[in-house]
Amino acid sequence: MESHDQTVARLRQLLDEGQFAEGRMPPERDLASELGVGRRSLRRALEVLEREGRIAREQGRGTFVRGPSLLTGVSLERISEHTSPPEAIELRLAIEPVAARLSAVRASQCEIRKIQRLVEATRSAEGPDVYEQADAAFHRAVMEAAHNALYLAVFDAIVGSRGDAGWQRLSENGRCFKKQSVYADHHVEVAQAITLRDGERAAQLMHAHLRDVQGHIFQHAFALTLSAA
Repeated sequence: MESHDQTVARLRQLLDEGQFAEGRMPPERDLASELGVGRRSLRRALEVLEREGRIAREQGRGTFVRGPSLLTGVSLERISEHTSPPEAIELRLAIEPVAARLSAVRASQCEIRKIQRLVEATRSAEGPDVYEQADAAFHRAVMEAAHNALYLAVFDAIVGSRGDAGWQRLSENGRCFKKQSVYADHHVEVAQAITLRDGERAAQLMHAHLRDVQGHIFQHAFALTLSAA
């Protein structure tokens, strides 16, 4: 009988291939029979997919596929036009620590090497513009290594707003060399945890990093509000 991890991998493949076109998965008994696994193993695999946000299980109704199609009628590209840096960092706090945990488990060696290269790019960046590009690339690489398309789509929609002048003043390092150095060190720690396949530590470090960023953003947002008053 297949292991729990193999069952999860097979279900991910079926989801990626769009095998559940109606948006609803077969009943557990039928799905377990189709996959040739036990009901207990299947339930554990479904729990993993539910935590990843790929499915939703509703008591008495069944299991439903989640994904970009649920966002029909909502333009992810335009979300950034209706949000602010404090709102964006709140959402990043919700998804990036989870993504860091998933990356520690799912990242290929090639993806880990890419994350490590981008860490060095943030450490050696000369000037805020170069740092911000390297920083954005590092965070996106961690999201990519999590292998969750919906998380990545939401992340891209959030960071797409960082180009205007208002966001630049409230960017991760606030165009401050001291903050740039501190946050580059945070990146090193996150990358090390991912390299060691320590998902819990990667999540904790990413959360602590973004909480620091959040405090910085709130501090500067408040200062900008007072200066405009």
